[in-house]
Amino acid sequence: MIPEKIKNQGRIKRKRRIRKKMGSSEERPRLLVFRSHKHMYAQIVVDSSGKVLTGVSTLSKGIKGTLKSTGNIEAAKEVGLLIAKKAIDKGISKVAFDRNGFHYHGRIKALAVAAREGGLKF
Repeated sequence: MIPEKIKNQGRIKRKRRIRKKMGSSEERPRLLVFRSHKHMYAQIVVDSSGKVLTGVSTLSKGIKGTLKSTGNIEAAKEVGLLIAKKAIDKGISKVAFDRNGFHYHGRIKALAVAAREGGLKF
């Protein structure tokens, strides 16, 4: 069994490697995703100005009371749909997807697919 500290160090190395290649701009901000054991978080960030345009998590008002569990694929789908809705309302349709060093499967993939279904392009 791999200790949690070593697994997290690998994720941080992947995160740095990905971020070197990824860029964001005012026209194409970055959709940043983070997952913990209990919750999912998603933010749309513009790196040049350092601003967070919008953010959603399983702790948000629209999601918190409706879910049985906040750390599963269904919760990730809800976060993806809500972040897409908020982004479209702000006039953002194209984003760069930043999986933050996490592997693209499970909850991360479910959030990405739901955001695409909600109207975001990446």
